Amino acid sequence: MTAITFKQKPVSIEGEPLNVGDEAPDFNVLATDLSEVTLADYEGKVKLLSVVPSLDTSVCDSQTRRFNEEFNTMEDVKVLTLSMDLPFAQKRWCGSAGAQIVDPLSDHRDASFGRAYGVLMKEMRLLARAVFVVDTHDIIQYVEYVQEATSHPDYDSAVKAVQNLETP
Repeated sequence: MTAITFKQKPVSIEGEPLNVGDEAPDFNVLATDLSEVTLADYEGKVKLLSVVPSLDTSVCDSQTRRFNEEFNTMEDVKVLTLSMDLPFAQKRWCGSAGAQIVDPLSDHRDASFGRAYGVLMKEMRLLARAVFVVDTHDIIQYVEYVQEATSHPDYDSAVKAVQNLETP
């Protein structure tokens, strides 16, 4: 994996990078109602894991809105947006953005997602920008670690990866 930068400065990443074909690691994060959420809660669904540093930034906002729009008609696809934002901030953002398809999930409590998926920026305790597509059997089918955390991911490739998966 290429080194990750934030505003062109190298950052240390906790956790190991994942690859296509790896089993998706479990995680324990919080939903906007403060309930605990794990990978098993999305069993049998295709999952797009959209990882952002903070929904309160323009690129993260755009990324989350884009995936919300792309998958608003695909019932068998769950879009999970993971960040270190507090659940209250995520709920506020979803309300103001009208994001109804995205499940915002907070990793702020113990960073279990960040470490398991190799996206925890140690210096800032934020998640580096990344996109994972996980199939119905929890196998990773697409991975993008965005080299510069303030840049956009390759939306078209991520959408194509989801569309190429057969859903039940």
